[in-house]
Order: sequence, then C-alpha cells, then structure tokens
Amino acid sequence: MKKAADPHVDPEYLKPTLETLLKLAKSFGADGADCIAAHGRSLSIGVREGQLEDIDNSEGNDIGLRVFIGKRQACVSSSDLSKSSLSKLAERAVAMAKLAPEDIYCGLAPSDKLAQSTIDLDVFDPTEMDASKLFDRAIKLEKSTLEGKNIRQAEGANAHTVSSAAYFMTSDGFAQGWRSSQHGLSVSAIAATDDIMERDYDYAGSRHLSDLPTPEHIGQKAARRANARLGSKRISSGTMPILFERRVAAEIISAFNSAISGPSIARGVSFLKDKMGEQVFASNITITDDPFRLRGLGSHPWDGEGVCGQTLNLIENGVLNTWLLNSSVARQLDMETTGHASRGMSAPPGVAASNTFLHAGPLSPHELIKDIQTGLQITEMFGPSINPNTGDFSVGVAGFAIEGGEATHPVSEVTIAGNLLEMFKTLVPANDLVFNHPLCAPSVLIDKMVVAGD
Repeated sequence: MKKAADPHVDPEYLKPTLETLLKLAKSFGADGADCIAAHGRSLSIGVREGQLEDIDNSEGNDIGLRVFIGKRQACVSSSDLSKSSLSKLAERAVAMAKLAPEDIYCGLAPSDKLAQSTIDLDVFDPTEMDASKLFDRAIKLEKSTLEGKNIRQAEGANAHTVSSAAYFMTSDGFAQGWRSSQHGLSVSAIAATDDIMERDYDYAGSRHLSDLPTPEHIGQKAARRANARLGSKRISSGTMPILFERRVAAEIISAFNSAISGPSIARGVSFLKDKMGEQVFASNITITDDPFRLRGLGSHPWDGEGVCGQTLNLIENGVLNTWLLNSSVARQLDMETTGHASRGMSAPPGVAASNTFLHAGPLSPHELIKDIQTGLQITEMFGPSINPNTGDFSVGVAGFAIEGGEATHPVSEVTIAGNLLEMFKTLVPANDLVFNHPLCAPSVLIDKMVVAGD
C-alpha cells in the first residue's frame, strides 16, 4: 500500500486493504465477514505559565475484522496493514470463530437495511492546524483565563485538533467510507480570595474550526464561573425543586439513553424495560435522536453495521417509542434494528445514540425559578450513581441556592437524590437549548428532589 500523501486521508485509501482482508477471510473458511479500517491523526497542545507543558501528536492506522462460521463469530484487530499481517489476522480470526460458542443472534445486518450512499453531513473540515497554531491558541486561552478577576491559576489550557477517515466493508456487498474532524479548547480556572479557593472550567468542541468559540471567550467564561463559586457553603437538607443548568442537564438524557439501550433491555436490567408505549415524561416532552444533523458531533452517514440511520423521536408527547438497537439485539428482541450499532475495532458492534436532544420549552431558566422560594441550581455534578434496575439516582453537586425566586450564594458539598422515573415525570425544559455536544439538553427543572446538606 502506498503511503498516504495527505494528512487528511481520503477514505478510499483504505478500501483496497479491506478488499484484501475479506478475500483472505473467505479463503480461510469464513462464511461471512465484515471489517473496518480507520486512519486517525490528532494533535494536542497544553501550556502552563506561558510555556509548553505537553504535546500529544499521534497518527496511525487501525483495522478490525469480524468473521462468522455458522452462528459463531470472532473479532480481531491490528495496526499493521501489511499483506503478511492481514493474512495472519484473517487466519487467526477464522480459527477463533471455530472455537467460539454459538450465538444464535449474531450475523451481518439485513441487506435491505444497509445505506445505499454516504450522506454529506459536513462533518469534515480540511483546515490544517499545526503545533505552532495550536500553541498560539492555548497561550491565548491561558492568558485570557488569568486576566479574570481573582484568578490565581489556569490549569489544563489545551487546544487540540483531530481528523479521521474510516471505511467499512461487508462480505455481502456494503462498501463505504467517510471522514470527519474535530477542533477543541478547554481550560480550568482557579479563583482565590484570602484562603478561599474555588475551581471551575469551560470547554468547547466543533467539527469546523470556524464554529469554535475563540480562546478568549472560553478563558473568560471559565474565569467568571470560578469567581462565581467563591464563598460557597452548604445548605440545609430538605426536599426542594432543582434546576439543572444546561451544562449538566445532558446527564439526565444520558441516563435515559442508557435505560433504552437494547442490551440493557435484553438483559432485563433497565428500569424502563416494561415501559414501551407508556407515558414516561410529561405530555409536552419530546426527545429526538438525529444522526443527520449537519456538523453534528454525533452525526454519521450510517451506523457501525452499515445500516442507514433515521431521525427518531425516542420520546414523543411523553411516550416512549423505541429502544436503541443494533441487528443482534434486534433479533434477540424480535424487532428491527434502529441503526444504532456502534463498531469498534476489536469487538462485535455495541449500541450507541447519535445526536440526542431534549426539545426546548417556552420559558427561560430565570422564569422557571422565579416562583421558587427555596431550591437549588446545579452547575456541576461529580460522579452520578444510578441503579439501572430501579432508576435510583444520587450525585454530589455544586451550584447556587435559590431563594425567593433568584439564584443567590454558591453552594458546595451537597448531595441530591431521587428516582429517574419520578424525575422524568416532572421534568420541565427551559428555552436555552444549544447544539454543542452529541447529548444536548436545555436547563431543566425537576419539581422535587432530596437534598443532603447540613
């Protein structure tokens, strides 16, 4: 194989390798197979006190092969794309499959579900960022953070860029590739007055560099957030309304997605396993998964099995409409794949959402809390604990007390707890939805949760 000349590799560069690998798998006795190849390049620059602190520069190829012998399957992977390595890889995969236990649900995706073309989702930006450009951005990020009032230190001031190309091929005819990119900035700010010290952060990521906020914007925001937390204290324990700020509200959508993931349903370990077709949220709530959002951070033209995705309302008018399924779990549940297969290099496809978002409501966060006499606004969460069988939820948090309809003094060292089923029923979304992550939600108000403070 010729060396790639362009640092942004065309997916077609990977195609001949996969064609060779599939032929080798067949020659060693595979009944069927699929394989994926990827080329990735990433560059990350971190600075501290105006000097380079770390640099992470990586580039390479990876390949993964899955073979079938009857209802047995095996997966192997390698970073060596030479012809001799491919032969050994295919031979080993077939040998492993012959010894694997039977899985009556394994197999390639149904051919009528496969994508017929690659949709241009504008997720690739050809803009090249070298180390000097990223270093300059990281310096600006740190400098703007340190210029904030009371800021003593900026940690982890980082600028990074990633580009990748992938190609997927199956023995029954699917053969397509795509490429993507991502640019990002992140920093933590430490604010201090006298012997009081608090930390907060900000970050941003985008497919195109032109969509990324400036380093100055990120640094100034991190500084403001850290300052706002100075003088934080605990609050009294009780049961009260909770407003989850937009930045942390997506954790609730993440918990929902985990609960409707096909493997969890098939294993019977989800608190939503018996809720299909039932009212789970209030009647004005809609949650959508959309793999086709232009420049979306979770967008993809087809899933990890080559299945054409679709825009789905997971929740519509509060009713649970579907699970997230790949082909294997769909067979197990006697359903059809929803196009949510997630494929790595060394394992059978799992299940993952694309761009999931909770639709915004009509009121601003301020309007949602104006009638709350005693409550809590959450701006950061630390390691949520969720019981997948019951939906019991607890997490350490930081934020601001709500008193007389206003967010007042900062709060720390507090734990909140509730049950996701009950939280879903009373969830009220604000109007501040922003599409800046694969999982997006506006700020949300939960009517009642237990707060453990003083």
